Amino acid sequence: MSRKKRSSCLNKIFNFFATTVLVVFVACCLQIYSNTAQGATTLKFAQISDDHLSADTINKAYRLTADSKELLDDAVDLINHTPDLDFVFFTGDLIDVPYEKNLLMFFEHANKLKYPYYDVPGNHDICVGGFLNKSLFVDLMQKYNKYYKFDKTYYSFTPKTGYKVIALDPIIDNRITANGELPDEQLEFLDKEIKEAGNSVILIFMHVPLKQPFSSDSHRLLNSEAMYRILKKYNNPIGIFTGHYHVTKVIQQDNIIHVSTPSLISYPNAFRFITIHNYRNKVVFEIQYTPTRLLELQKKAKLLVFHASTYYGSEKDRTITITIEKRKQ
Repeated sequence: MSRKKRSSCLNKIFNFFATTVLVVFVACCLQIYSNTAQGATTLKFAQISDDHLSADTINKAYRLTADSKELLDDAVDLINHTPDLDFVFFTGDLIDVPYEKNLLMFFEHANKLKYPYYDVPGNHDICVGGFLNKSLFVDLMQKYNKYYKFDKTYYSFTPKTGYKVIALDPIIDNRITANGELPDEQLEFLDKEIKEAGNSVILIFMHVPLKQPFSSDSHRLLNSEAMYRILKKYNNPIGIFTGHYHVTKVIQQDNIIHVSTPSLISYPNAFRFITIHNYRNKVVFEIQYTPTRLLELQKKAKLLVFHASTYYGSEKDRTITITIEKRKQ
């Protein structure tokens, strides 16, 4: 082969490889740009509610309090074997009877989690007039949960860019009741936090639901309308994650998704995994129902409740994907 032909051949090979590298580089840049432009960030967490941890040796009514440790440990193990979670959130009634020793027992089990975990109190966690009040609850959280860096039972944090977590505490501690009520200072806190969050996805965690999964005058949020007035001021996609009713329910109201999560110690003995994809123009909520693996306990728990189907929920209440289109603020 002549020197001229050899040179021409080498040039063609060089140009081919140079073009290939350029195409790959441009494709990578476009992919990065696309992801950035879409703002495609994903947040994944587990929600456990109403585990009612107890030292009981005999079950109470429809609650498997005597099996509460085993049920919580099973949920913790399932969570620890689930990859890439950002955190775990306990939405109240961590313990069945509000004694300090019971909350210390809760930490023994919850601290087995390999992920950060956060808590809000339920009505079973706070005692009216003594034993375990909100101040002691916070003190114990700060001491035994290394991720609890807050000085109140309500707080906020940013787990990832584009998301704002707001934990609220509607538990009434000056009289014995299963109702909830948000004090004015927390309503102001909620308004301020959402306003400062800009276009972030808002994730609210509290024990008592804003939207009841079924009607109960003895368990409802007494000033729900005051909370609604604040939320309706904003177009952010909002997820509200609660417990208290021990039922499996998902209700969408425009840009708000209400997620009621069942109890670990009563039928259906389950919790949830939530995956949220935050895009430029939409937010996708993947809500997954996850039963514990203790099938014999589930069978027992089912026999102890009336209207088991209400607690189990429909298919869309258990596992569902909901897309919320973003709107201008």
